[in-house]
Amino acid sequence: MPSQPRKIIHVDMDAFYASVEQRDDPSLRGKPVVVAWRGARSVVCAASYEARKFGVRSAMPAVRAERLCPQAIFVPPDFTRYKAVSRQVREIFARHTDLIEPLSLDEAYLDVTTTHTKLPSATATAEAIRSAIRDETQLTASAGVAPNKFLAKIASDWRKPDGLFVIRPNQVEAFLAPLEVGRLPGVGKVMEARLAELGIATVADLRALDALALEQRFGRWGRRLHELSLGIDEHVVQPDRPTLQVSAEDTFESDLTLAEIEPHIRRLAEKAWAAHQREASGPHARVARTVVLKLKTSDFHTLTRSFTPSTRPGSSQEVADVACALRDRVERPADLRYRLVGVGLAGFVDADSFAAQSDLFGAIGFN
Repeated sequence: MPSQPRKIIHVDMDAFYASVEQRDDPSLRGKPVVVAWRGARSVVCAASYEARKFGVRSAMPAVRAERLCPQAIFVPPDFTRYKAVSRQVREIFARHTDLIEPLSLDEAYLDVTTTHTKLPSATATAEAIRSAIRDETQLTASAGVAPNKFLAKIASDWRKPDGLFVIRPNQVEAFLAPLEVGRLPGVGKVMEARLAELGIATVADLRALDALALEQRFGRWGRRLHELSLGIDEHVVQPDRPTLQVSAEDTFESDLTLAEIEPHIRRLAEKAWAAHQREASGPHARVARTVVLKLKTSDFHTLTRSFTPSTRPGSSQEVADVACALRDRVERPADLRYRLVGVGLAGFVDADSFAAQSDLFGAIGFN
């Protein structure tokens, strides 16, 4: 751990979209609310805690949510309202620190090693933030306080909903030891199974294995696992993180073959290009060089293809043409059907530096 540990807070709004709906419509309070469009292809955006008792979770197919909880009240999402509340919450964060790293509309990391408010501790800062959110938005938030980001995120989930949990520097190793390895960031079901083959079920088991042995088995990720088992994470809070990708995707009402999805690719390319243009016209303008195509098969396997042309895409038409060419590179049976397609733009670079490089290459004959 650093000699002077950072003080990091992870704030996570409780059942955010569903809570906004229950706040704004008193008739929904205390009832199982599912934020989703109805339909065979729809997925759950959020579920109230009353609905979660029945096993309803975000990203679950809406039809399954309805089977699990027949009495659920389905409410179509209203992202304009959710974004407005999110801005309110961000304004509360900004009273305490400029080091804010939003992860989504409903969660963020804050570095409160030093603050504007001069409160006596990170715990006091977290309490002040949660209190202001409750008073000003009539919503609740959970928070975790820890010496680094990954521990703060684990802590924020520890006493949900409407809870606060603190992991102090001298508690880190003891806190982590009994946790299942699946609680560590980046350890999904596949990695968890591979670790189980080595007899590793808990963080304490992982810590007992030599770092070199982990690195020999899993490469650089093995060394990272060893660091996480000791509570080491040097990733800093990054305010105003640069955009990595803009995209648009759509789930079909009925599964389609590759030959049938071109109109959808072209429509989504227009949406992705519109999002790109907003990024390219801001005060810190950035432009994308890579086109990405995403496909999800009827049995939920995800495929991605990407291409970086020598000249960056200059219109939605060019994006669509590249995405369609990527579709033709998918080596799958012609009769295989797909339930989702997405088109994205990635490989963002600073617009001014990109223009300067282009001018230089043109001047010396590399066009």
